Amino acid sequence: NCALYSLNEYKPPISRAKMNQVTKAAIKAIKFYKHVVQSVEKFVQKCKPEYKVPGLYVIDSIVRQSRHQFGPEKDVFAPRFCKNINSTFQNLYKCPADDKSKVVRVLNLWQKNSVFKSEVIQPLLDMAAGIPPPSVTPAIASTAATVSSNTPGNGLIITGKYKAMLVYLAIKILLQCYM
Repeated sequence: NCALYSLNEYKPPISRAKMNQVTKAAIKAIKFYKHVVQSVEKFVQKCKPEYKVPGLYVIDSIVRQSRHQFGPEKDVFAPRFCKNINSTFQNLYKCPADDKSKVVRVLNLWQKNSVFKSEVIQPLLDMAAGIPPPSVTPAIASTAATVSSNTPGNGLIITGKYKAMLVYLAIKILLQCYM
């Protein structure tokens, strides 16, 4: 986290040494890969527009290093980054207009090197071109907790904003334990 947010102390472009430092810290913390990914996603979400592309380069560097070191089959970072990739790229596209070509270049490299499947990358390329994603209507649009007799445990299914809030609180508590 400290290595990642120290990127804000430098003016873009970020040096290779700094990028390596962030990548090494991420790989070293592989047991906490979910927290690493969340930290990078949060950085991309909250950083100034000129730091969006360096944030993408951090994602790229971590994923490439993980695939190189552990192999594509055992890489935990790419699948985890893939979970929120659409919202991450929505934040990335808030970069300066002249940086969008750099984002597309990384996507093309990912496609060429099969880092992510085409069905993951194509909507991100469409997003860059301004093509809206196909609309999906959720089957259940509930934000309240619902009870089901088929659910193991206490029978409570937490959905919507309550689930997101509980997950967020759990992650916050875990991060405080390891800082």
